[in-house]
Amino acid sequence: MQLGSNKPLILILLSLIPLLILISTLVVVSSTSRALNSSWFSFSFSWNPEEINPLSTALSSSASSSFNASLPDVHISGGPYFQPPLEKKQETWKDKRYSKLERLEAGLARARSSIREAARNGSLKSTHEDPDYVPQGPIYRNANAFHRSYLEMEKLFKIYVYEEGEPPMFHNGPCKSIYSTEGRFIHEMEKGSVYRTTDPDQALLYFLPFSVVMMVQYLYVPDSHEIHAIEKTVIDYINLISHNHPFWNRSLGADHFMLSCHDWGPRASTSVPYLYNNSIRVLCNANTSEGFNPSKDVSFPEIHLRTGEMSGPLGGLSPSRRPILGFFAGRLHGHIRYLLLEQWKDKDKDLQVYDQLPNGLSYDSMLKKSRFCLCPSGYEVASPRVVEAIYAECVPVLISDNYVPPFNDVLNWKSFAVQVQVRDIANIKRILMGISQTQYLRMYRRVKQVQRHFMVNAAPQRFDVFHMTIHSIWLRRLNIRIQD
Repeated sequence: MQLGSNKPLILILLSLIPLLILISTLVVVSSTSRALNSSWFSFSFSWNPEEINPLSTALSSSASSSFNASLPDVHISGGPYFQPPLEKKQETWKDKRYSKLERLEAGLARARSSIREAARNGSLKSTHEDPDYVPQGPIYRNANAFHRSYLEMEKLFKIYVYEEGEPPMFHNGPCKSIYSTEGRFIHEMEKGSVYRTTDPDQALLYFLPFSVVMMVQYLYVPDSHEIHAIEKTVIDYINLISHNHPFWNRSLGADHFMLSCHDWGPRASTSVPYLYNNSIRVLCNANTSEGFNPSKDVSFPEIHLRTGEMSGPLGGLSPSRRPILGFFAGRLHGHIRYLLLEQWKDKDKDLQVYDQLPNGLSYDSMLKKSRFCLCPSGYEVASPRVVEAIYAECVPVLISDNYVPPFNDVLNWKSFAVQVQVRDIANIKRILMGISQTQYLRMYRRVKQVQRHFMVNAAPQRFDVFHMTIHSIWLRRLNIRIQD
């Protein structure tokens, strides 16, 4: 075949080459664009470690302790997060209309910056003016950062309480029992605390107002050891609010919180994986060996209000009039108490341990004339004896493993409490005798100071237990950033 006879065909093919290159380029660009858009849509929010790390350490800058002081970074699985191309941002910058959520997140970003700045400017005493109380001293991990965070919370924090659900299992809780803090918190939110908003678009967090205690009362069949009905109720409630509102699906529950002081609170949350893994769980049973995550969950104090209100005066005898080294009275309730009673019951006049107080002895009076009050875990890690000791100005001795004490992100527990590992129960007397008189007096004064943060008031007052709980929840919201 002669080459000259094919010249027209060759020329046509050569002219088509640029067109073929252009078509292939458009296919690649289109495919890449779809991939980016798909990833963006599949992961609509992100945890932001760059903002979390400095903030997590801001309130715990007094170094590590045996009380799990550090808050580890949190990452939610769901695929990579792609930022929009920078060129697109520049092109639309002047025309951009910020959504309500973006404005809320901008306010949180300013609060984070303010708290970090306060953390860098000292730790033992707040530099901020306050008519009610200025945090100071070693009971705080960083007093200045805590105070700045608290003031930012008062300015910005708003919570939306879902209206779905009917009493007695929703919008209701016990106020006269060992679970009273659960009921009182729910009732305060229902009354319309200063942190509640009726506009869900203005909220930074969303409260799931169910009571596990009330579910147990109405749904649990005694001695069945089954909580399927409780789990099903939680599942149905999450399905209901996610159908009626866009907020749960927007964040996969990360800006929602539940609260429970019942031992089964953690189990109830496992029925919804996003509730367990993403949401903030405010729990008395703050046991890290059972899934409690200090970086997103909140330890909630267990306070036994027998009448629904605080009864009797706070305080006790002065240190010089406290003849008892250590005291505990309580029935057999779990393995730790078994070990304590076996080792020390009726064994030592300095370390007075009872399963039942003898006639003529008052539990409250024994607390008030003891230097150290033993607070062993029961079947679960939390114990109302911790707060009872603080009320009596008796230095609490926490005997537990894997327990995160309340407000641990703010309070430096080792400055006013003693922690004893379960394996050291036999050495309790030696440990307490090893604390010098000078150190004991320091701890005694710090217990008196920390009382205000565990006070239960008929009308909540600044820095009391209600506000400290809200502040712990606020800190967890600061640790995440939600995006539409």
